[in-house]
Amino acid sequence: MNLKRWIALSIAAVLFVASLAVSTFTTDVSAGIEGVFGGSGEAFHETTLEEGSDRGKLAVIHLNGVIQADAGGGLFAGGYDHRLLLEQLDHAAEDPEVHGVVLRVNTPGGGVVESDEIHDKVKEIQEDFRKPVYVSMGSMAASGGYYVAAPADQIYANPQTITGSLGVIMQQINVSELAEEWGINAEVIKSGPYKDIMSSTREMSDDEREILQSLVDDAYDQFVHVIEEGRQFDRDEVLELADGRIYTGSQALDVGLIDGLGHLEDVIDEMKEDLDRGDISVVEYEANVGFPALLGGSIQQMVNNHQLTDVKNWFQQNQGPQLMYLYTN
Repeated sequence: MNLKRWIALSIAAVLFVASLAVSTFTTDVSAGIEGVFGGSGEAFHETTLEEGSDRGKLAVIHLNGVIQADAGGGLFAGGYDHRLLLEQLDHAAEDPEVHGVVLRVNTPGGGVVESDEIHDKVKEIQEDFRKPVYVSMGSMAASGGYYVAAPADQIYANPQTITGSLGVIMQQINVSELAEEWGINAEVIKSGPYKDIMSSTREMSDDEREILQSLVDDAYDQFVHVIEEGRQFDRDEVLELADGRIYTGSQALDVGLIDGLGHLEDVIDEMKEDLDRGDISVVEYEANVGFPALLGGSIQQMVNNHQLTDVKNWFQQNQGPQLMYLYTN
């Protein structure tokens, strides 16, 4: 790596640290200002998309962005917010006026744990509250995006939606040769031989690779089971499809991964017809834009937000080994 690239990485690191500092500052300042001006305290609100003449409603909930627990708030307000999504699913489940949920999925996937939490919320809505859940796939609903969709009563996609990527990935950048070239040594004091497993400053041993592969295999088995259960496939059928490849919506329909093709409006109409409860309303859950989001958005406009977001995401995804249901390219 030449000097220019080292300088670029140093600048990126400085920008990342600065973004965290600004994020902390906006959180502290906004808490004080909201304490003065007050607020509803609600994280989201309902917006009526279609006003029905009959009692009851259908709720549309959006899942946008990489599924990860710490993606929302701060300087980068407006991104995926895991806690907020779970709250919206709970609200739709518990609201007696809501008779069905359309989950709009637009994500390349994300964390194994977070994807499983959403998956379980979908099943809870169906089994504990006896409400159907339909999934409308956006431009991408891959890996973890399919994992959360698998238990849905019906899954629809656009013909050109990118879905599939059924599997698990764990990756880490290895810079050991570069460090050696530049005379950089990592001094590690550890309690056991595997404490620094998947270190970026040394080569991985065969034993370590076997350990990590067992983690990936375990998470993959869970993914296969979810598809088996949700789509009522035989295990061999799932294994044939779940080799990591991606599918278009049309291809996914051909192999039985989804139930039909259509846009969000088509899925809403289909659910209303299947519910057979007359002309019910259609509502959408939207996050409330409080002072933190406004301040964060203002600061974000002062810098190149795409570059900062990319830097932040890179650092978040390289903080040690993570199991991911994530489509990467």
